[in-house]
Amino acid sequence: MIALSALSWMLVAPVGAALWVLLVEVTLGVVPSRRRPDENKQGARLRTAILMPAHNEARGIPAIISALAPALNDDMRLLVVADNCSDDTAAVARGLGADVVERQDTDRRGKGYALAYGRDALAGDPPECVIVLDADCEVEDDALTQLAQAAVEYGVPVQSCYLMRPQPDGAAMVQISNFAFLVKNLVRQRGAARLGAPAVLGGTGMAFPWTIFSTAPLASGDLVEDLALGIEMTRKGHTPRFLEHARTWSRAASGEDTLEQRTRWEHGFIDTARRTAIPLLGEAVRTGSPRRLWLALNLCVPPLALLMMVAVGVWGVAAILWLLGASEIPLITLSLLLGASGLALVAAWAVNGRQMLRGAMLLRIPLYIAWKLPVYLKLVRAPETQWKRTGRGD
Repeated sequence: MIALSALSWMLVAPVGAALWVLLVEVTLGVVPSRRRPDENKQGARLRTAILMPAHNEARGIPAIISALAPALNDDMRLLVVADNCSDDTAAVARGLGADVVERQDTDRRGKGYALAYGRDALAGDPPECVIVLDADCEVEDDALTQLAQAAVEYGVPVQSCYLMRPQPDGAAMVQISNFAFLVKNLVRQRGAARLGAPAVLGGTGMAFPWTIFSTAPLASGDLVEDLALGIEMTRKGHTPRFLEHARTWSRAASGEDTLEQRTRWEHGFIDTARRTAIPLLGEAVRTGSPRRLWLALNLCVPPLALLMMVAVGVWGVAAILWLLGASEIPLITLSLLLGASGLALVAAWAVNGRQMLRGAMLLRIPLYIAWKLPVYLKLVRAPETQWKRTGRGD
């Protein structure tokens, strides 16, 4: 009985810890924040560069640059890095008035290398702030100004709220995926911010003071270079902040392309978390840093579908061990955490996610988890290691 109980706890403890972190962040992040008065005021105009890495984006980039055009002036410029392009991205961007630099290096592929190349181009006349924006993303209202002012005022990286545009008539799997994205990038970010924890950098809609950006470790082929960069910033004491009311929007890909995109993101996240979570946890204990501690715990929470898949599987094993004579406490603990996490996610949907996910689609969440199974099987067989452009469906 003691051996069976110990085995049950060994299985339940790590899964239960991940569910607890998720539960805390989602519970604290359910209720929207009020916009602070200082987020509404217009401060001094800052010399800002929007740095846009672009790979074969000739078809989509005109709409993005046109949307940015009203914000561009003597103090805010746009620099497009046409990275390893085989189309006329560079010519199209120049034709629309953007500054463009072109990079060709098939051995060093990835967004991090493109950002480092763009930084080198800016170094001759550096701005006060750099805002990284993907070539398929739009920013809302005065988000650019708010991001620049916050980054320079606080002297740290600032992450906007990066979301997928609602698709009320989209496929069920895409809608559920977009809601999971909202939980990660809005609800959990908001909850972590209320704890004083670092924001997780999302790769787009993020602003850096030049003093930090100029020396940041950008040149990397990491699949989730943004996550790795945020970890490094936290280690150096430049704790990223979350700016909830500055919104960055992207359009979700089709079902097949969404699955490919999630494969790249989730494989990259798991690989980075595997390499950094335990060392970061050790650093947090040695330095007594609660911010590093929570970031390390955040990294221990796998993607939502995988977490639920593993938690249900462990619950089943714990139930069998209980029937064989193990203590019932591990099973009860996991049951409570699973139930509470499920209720918290439903609350997050009710308060924040109705536009992303129609209520009728909630019943298809088990199918969504099954739809994600190939992503995790591939993680075991042949993890994604190379950056690939996500199809847009145009």
